[in-house]
Amino acid sequence: WIGILALYTVHKGQFNCPGGGLLHSYLLVLLVLLASIICALSALVYVSMQGTISNPGPRKSLPKLLYTRLLLYLPEFIWAVVGAVWVSDSSVQCEKTVINVVIGTVIASWVIIIFTIIGVVIVFDPLGGKKTFYLTDSVNRNLESSQSGQLLYNVKNTATRVWEKRIRLLCCCIVQDDDHRVAFTSIAELFRTYFSDTDLVPSDIAAGLTLLHQEQDKMESCPKEPEEVLCHSPSSLVTDDLDIELENAAHYMLFAAAAYGWPYYIYTNPFTALCKLNGDCCGNRPTDSDITGSDRHNFHFGSILKITGLQYRDFIHISFHNKIYEIPFFVALDHKKEAIVVAVRGTLSFEDILTDLSADCEDLTLEDVLENGFVHKGITQAANYIYRKLINDGILNQAFTIAPEYKLTIVGHSLGGGTASILAIMLRNSFPTLRCYAFSPPGGLLSKSLADYTKHFIVSVIVGKDLVARLSMPNMEDLKRRIVRIVANCNRPKYQILLRGCWYEVFGGDPDNFPTELDGRNQDALTQPLLAEESLMVHRSPSYNALEDEPHLNSPPQYPHLYLPGKIIHVVEESSSRRLCSSDIKYAARWSNETVFSSILISPKMITDHMPDVVLKALNSLSQEHGSCISC
Repeated sequence: WIGILALYTVHKGQFNCPGGGLLHSYLLVLLVLLASIICALSALVYVSMQGTISNPGPRKSLPKLLYTRLLLYLPEFIWAVVGAVWVSDSSVQCEKTVINVVIGTVIASWVIIIFTIIGVVIVFDPLGGKKTFYLTDSVNRNLESSQSGQLLYNVKNTATRVWEKRIRLLCCCIVQDDDHRVAFTSIAELFRTYFSDTDLVPSDIAAGLTLLHQEQDKMESCPKEPEEVLCHSPSSLVTDDLDIELENAAHYMLFAAAAYGWPYYIYTNPFTALCKLNGDCCGNRPTDSDITGSDRHNFHFGSILKITGLQYRDFIHISFHNKIYEIPFFVALDHKKEAIVVAVRGTLSFEDILTDLSADCEDLTLEDVLENGFVHKGITQAANYIYRKLINDGILNQAFTIAPEYKLTIVGHSLGGGTASILAIMLRNSFPTLRCYAFSPPGGLLSKSLADYTKHFIVSVIVGKDLVARLSMPNMEDLKRRIVRIVANCNRPKYQILLRGCWYEVFGGDPDNFPTELDGRNQDALTQPLLAEESLMVHRSPSYNALEDEPHLNSPPQYPHLYLPGKIIHVVEESSSRRLCSSDIKYAARWSNETVFSSILISPKMITDHMPDVVLKALNSLSQEHGSCISC
């Protein structure tokens, strides 16, 4: 509006030309129309800032303002069309500068309209009133008529279809087959189940996360109990074992990182990677190793060579083939450790994300293993694919023919770590000396019995507050309840929470002590939900009910508790010192257990702690210290 006003003022006397009156009228009406829209938006902003998240009373006039803004779209759209017609009219013979100014305003109007429509499409909830019925119907459980049951079934189906359309839209760039359609339905059902029982918008979630982060930091700043400190003091035998495993983990993390190919190599060497790859990778492809899948210009294989330091002849099989439930991997000879290494790639494509999100549980049936239990469905199917390639295609037989005295080691990061763990369980009977190193694997992977079984041959490495290592449906349900509880009971307006939270995340300082309705309530009262909390979460979703209600003997919950595989090494940041262009971080490592990762921790590093370069840096730092700091 200010820009158009300035342009109109500058060119005010230049409309005395054929057709100039029309353009003059266009700009005047546009200024009035934009002023009206700005007034409506200002009123929307002001009213939205009133009250708290769980107290919408002061915002009761908001729907009328929204409809007012919606009505203004009609003249805005019409006037944009009229402006486009007038500008394209050949009878208008004004100065070129004036014509360009009006063309600029027309283009700006259309850009605003298009972006607004895109925003509405993204934010709009197609379920509308049906969701309200779905929420309230679960409370009235005595309504068992066939009519109400059919209506609820239709609402759930509609919700699933809405999520399915959203997922299809996000994955429109990939070829879709029957596996994709099954995955879309499964993932849509997961999202429908998770979000069906809350009345939160994205800004509510952002406010809840920043409140939880500050509350968590306040708890961490409290001094620990003496018993808690003593329990982390390892014996010398355990420390020696830890040092050996850290050295092995640092070595094998190179293979897990190399499986990502050229994206990882360029990410970690942004200035020199392309030059090195162009120089070394334009030669002939090696004939000794079996390479499948697309590797244009040999960049993937060249990056793997650079990262691992191996030779062409050391590779037995390399697969860059990537579909849903089928992820890339390579098999190589590691002469330093005398091992045949199977390295599985982590998440790097839309197909991998679909594999991650196929989080239904299924039974893992294995002969001669009593500890059968539940596993992550998508990751198990990916492990099955690699298992068939290794065994049925004779890849492992070929490797052991070349190096019969070597031992089998399976490694992977993120999705690759989870797949490597389940693959190790499948191969354990055939290769009793097998070892597996899972770096930052997903938390919701194995049932308790299988997790205990894998402690003999799998080592998981988790850095800091890694989000993925804590991801499971029960943990996500717990996070949702914590967000709802802290958001519903905060007595400050949402904009204050978000502004203070942004300041805290960027500049640090002391955590804010927001007053809440929880203050001053006794412990018994805290176990009961407040009215504000009930208004944001009408009922518990089926997956959350499975956490606390007594489970039925014949019907296991859809999303039971799943755990990290094997023995767990937790690497934490002990101290850090920032310099001008870099930071020096000192790490510490200790053996941990799966209960430490039973809750999602909010932190700015919850994503970066998962990145393969951060994991590799932490492990290299620890292995170089030879355990001296840990012993101290």
